[in-house]
Amino acid sequence: MLDGAEVRLAVDIGGTFTDIVLDVGRDRKTRKVLTTPVHPEQAVLDGMRLILADARAHARDIDVFIHGTTLATNAVIERRGAKTALIATEGFRDVLDIGTESRYDQYDLTIDKPKPLVPRALRFTVPERIDAHGGVRLPLDEAAVRALAPKLRAQNVTSVAIAFLHAYANAAHERRAAEILKAEMQDVRVTLSSAVCPEIREYERTSTAVANAYVQPLIDGYLGRMAEALRAEQFRGSIYLVTSGGGVTSIDTARRYPVRLLESGPAGGAIFASQIAASLGESKVLSFDMGGTTAKICLIEKYQPESSRVFEVDRAARFLKGSGLPVRIPVIEMVEIGAGGGSIARVDAMKRVTVGPESASSEPGPACYGRGGEHPAVTDADVALGKIDPDGFAGGTIKLSAELSRQALLRDIGEPLGLSAETAAYAVQEIVCENMASAARVHAVERGAVVAQHTLIAFGGAAPLHAARVAERIGASRVIVPSNAGVGSAVGFLAAPIAYELVRSHHARLDKFDSEAVSDLLNEIASEARALVEPGAGGAPLRERRAAFMRYVGQGHEITVELPNRRLNTTDVEGLRKAFEKDYSALFERPIPGAAIEVLSWSVLATTEPRKPARVAEVTRTPAGKATGHRKFFDGRANTVVDVPLYRREQLAPGATVMGPAVIAEDETSTFVAGSFEAHIDGAGSIVMERKAG
Repeated sequence: MLDGAEVRLAVDIGGTFTDIVLDVGRDRKTRKVLTTPVHPEQAVLDGMRLILADARAHARDIDVFIHGTTLATNAVIERRGAKTALIATEGFRDVLDIGTESRYDQYDLTIDKPKPLVPRALRFTVPERIDAHGGVRLPLDEAAVRALAPKLRAQNVTSVAIAFLHAYANAAHERRAAEILKAEMQDVRVTLSSAVCPEIREYERTSTAVANAYVQPLIDGYLGRMAEALRAEQFRGSIYLVTSGGGVTSIDTARRYPVRLLESGPAGGAIFASQIAASLGESKVLSFDMGGTTAKICLIEKYQPESSRVFEVDRAARFLKGSGLPVRIPVIEMVEIGAGGGSIARVDAMKRVTVGPESASSEPGPACYGRGGEHPAVTDADVALGKIDPDGFAGGTIKLSAELSRQALLRDIGEPLGLSAETAAYAVQEIVCENMASAARVHAVERGAVVAQHTLIAFGGAAPLHAARVAERIGASRVIVPSNAGVGSAVGFLAAPIAYELVRSHHARLDKFDSEAVSDLLNEIASEARALVEPGAGGAPLRERRAAFMRYVGQGHEITVELPNRRLNTTDVEGLRKAFEKDYSALFERPIPGAAIEVLSWSVLATTEPRKPARVAEVTRTPAGKATGHRKFFDGRANTVVDVPLYRREQLAPGATVMGPAVIAEDETSTFVAGSFEAHIDGAGSIVMERKAG
């Protein structure tokens, strides 16, 4: 029945929905099921059984299972991780509180900083000292480490992070401390900062180690249950996890370093948008991923998403850097806000309509789900406005109640402000779209980009409903809603290469460059990265991307400069200087003549070749023809209800053109074409909305 084709299953667990995508050769099937927060694997198994039944296949037919999840992120945000202790160098107990001594808002006297994952009572220190060059200044007091075991046991600690000063330069003390603890406490999980983040900057390294220790028991237990449940279903293939950097890794590596999974779901969305951009030749793209809980926005230039070496989780202030817990791992750079279909709307003390960041999630869900949700969410506003067909939501698997949406909107927003249910819904839509547009503007400005010059690629269950309005607000003139947009992140998983990036700090100045020592270090890093990738690569050829993180001596931050994939020699120094000064000039207009340059860290990315999408051919545009129906839509600007044509996406042939306002419905989502846009179906089946002339 499957004709020998490779069978690949991708699963994305979100805060509200779990998305399932099954690829059998060129045939693709999709499903959306409600997430089961207490036991997330249950939704995965339920969705997998449904989609396999659709394909008349069995779990034993699946060759590759690729999984991404926001479980680790949610555990940090909701503080549902393990009871974790930190062991630091004597005198450095409070590094998590001191941080970098900076303030994300200099003039706010009542500033709220994110609460550390480890309270002060569970932070311990032991005598030891290693200097910045890796030399032992004070040997590890092994008796002091051993004496901590009874204290940890008495506090019911299940996970420990060890972060000693300068462990990135010499990990011997951390490793020995871990050996002692494991001998004394066989059931405790231990995370070493030198293994998770062997980089300079004490606060970020400690924070990353603590985050890994905090989520490891939860994620390890979940992945173990998932693997066991798949085996019970007679699954015999390979399991991979999507990392925050946009690659996939083995389940064993993910269980050791779950901190790498913190942004795995959003990373899949960025990969998906990059593939669409490449297939359409769109060199400047803004990906817009709006699901049930959050909205994620990412700049994609020349078909590659922006990347970073650090990101913040659980920000105290939505748009302000420095207000979250830093995690230093390779990550796709994006901005994420609490604006999804489940985001709750309310009226604040100043009589303003606000949306999010709290979410109704899947339990109980928006009011229209009829599962006990009492407060209106963005989905309730979309239902009340007429954007969503209550009988066709999620392919008809979830029946929505328009009356429950109207009641919730009236009770929480309409009556306090003297508005009708429809006007209240319009207010919610305008606020949530402005929140997302503001995030896009900030994200673009921080990277020196003009947001209006980018094409918006919208995906996720809620994004196609709001993309046109967001585009109007940021000045974008072109919006693309790809096929399978409702499960875009899961589709992106299928295109992700098997990859792993390792970064290690090692100081070097260009005017005193030891090419042999650096080459040996890079080869060592490459060997470790390949060892983590090869087991899952299945014999596929690997390639490397080497990089140096460089700055002028005395500066506080680095610029990434790509290195040749070979041993370096003294003649490479001038090339490194020119490459650094070129990138520095692109950011800051001009270099600093004669200034000394140093390298703080080095990285190697080992990866299989990513899948390259075929270019989409141009199509001849023709009118779409007769609509399959009509929908009552409340136009808030005109304050009236209008009839808009309704089209089924699967019935629109390539080239079919629709004039806005209109709704293009499908099982996974619906696309609202605003009156200022016209839309056509391109050669790949994507909906392309373009601003009408004038």
